[in-house]
Amino acid sequence: MTMLLTALGILLFAVGLLFSIAWHELGHLSTAKLFGIRVPQYMVGFGPTLWSRKKGETEYGIKAIPMGGYIRMIGMFPPGADGRIEARSTSPWRGMIEDARTAAYEELKPGDETRLFYTRKPWKRVIVMFAGPFMNLVLAVAIFLGVAMGFGFSTQTTEVAGVQKCVISQSANRDTCAKGDPVSPAQAAGLKSGDRIVAFNGQPVNDWATLSDRIRETVGPATITVERDGSRQVLGATLRENMVAKKDADGEVVPGEFVAAGYLGFAARSEILPLSFSDSVVRMGDMIENGVQSIIALPSKVPDLWNAAFGEAERKDDSPVGVVGAARISGEVMTLDAPAQNLFAMFLMLLAGFNLSLFLFNMLPLLPLDGGHIAGALWESVRRNLARLFRRPDPGPFDVAKLMPVAYVVAGVFICFTLLVLVADIVNPVKIT
Repeated sequence: MTMLLTALGILLFAVGLLFSIAWHELGHLSTAKLFGIRVPQYMVGFGPTLWSRKKGETEYGIKAIPMGGYIRMIGMFPPGADGRIEARSTSPWRGMIEDARTAAYEELKPGDETRLFYTRKPWKRVIVMFAGPFMNLVLAVAIFLGVAMGFGFSTQTTEVAGVQKCVISQSANRDTCAKGDPVSPAQAAGLKSGDRIVAFNGQPVNDWATLSDRIRETVGPATITVERDGSRQVLGATLRENMVAKKDADGEVVPGEFVAAGYLGFAARSEILPLSFSDSVVRMGDMIENGVQSIIALPSKVPDLWNAAFGEAERKDDSPVGVVGAARISGEVMTLDAPAQNLFAMFLMLLAGFNLSLFLFNMLPLLPLDGGHIAGALWESVRRNLARLFRRPDPGPFDVAKLMPVAYVVAGVFICFTLLVLVADIVNPVKIT
């Protein structure tokens, strides 16, 4: 049964991956056609074609390897010195292949002279290249808001899940009481599992973050109002100073760091609670910020990845994962002992994170990524506007093809990094259990 559930999770991720790729390329396709650019091909996947159908002037199809996708647009780059115009692809890897195989150029047809990508105004080219990653961002936001508002996330509440019997520093490497440990304030006050704390020192508390902050700020006598068996009771407690986990400015626990603060001594129960629209937007913003920080931190992850792939180091929880690793996680999600709606929500969040990563990665201003073409169009706009301002001759379109040597280096680095992640995902995968 476990193997079947794992296979189901991997299959669901594969379907989600293909849809995300098709959705991305649909952004390029729709805007290219909107601006009158001829698009001979729209493909999901690489390698041998499994199915295709031509509708109008565009061939639509699915290929055997679901590791990407592309559309072909006529005149992606300006003609060279010999006047030759080439059909290019929006896919970074496909672009490298086309550079290596000069015979793979798309032949111009009568009337294409007015339908070339590079002849469109820079702002139109920016829209065409941005539309693909933007579609991934839209999908990520839609999935995230749907899960956050319709299902919710595990959230600590003010209900007591358990009471610590003694005071143990959270920096200590133990969770059982030792001789000489003082009784915890919660135990001494008579706090019980199932109590819901509704006020602290006479001030109402509705959420765990507020209650936690007030406990940390208090050392000495305090009153705790709880709901127990349908009635309210006021308990007296004397909070002690203890070493507790440090929190950052957002209220998140900083792993491995501790501070001296007030200590009561109980565990808060967690519940899955839907978020409001405003809270969901804030949470989505945090997710995007974390994604940006992860992209920036990628180079620093290489040593750990190498040691995990070819050494004996453990794979860290925040280690980058590729398509294979994400598929394995999806399969693992389906084997968890949890309600089906919880598993589906986790899968959707995985898919949302994948689409957000596609957006952020493709927006890097480097060829052969979409962001590189966007940067080229913006630079062309700056050059032409400056020439117009200073009454100089129009410099013409910026030849992005001149940056292809840089693109080869960037693509080579990306390929090496992808292979490293692939090896790590196979021999030492990230596991959510």
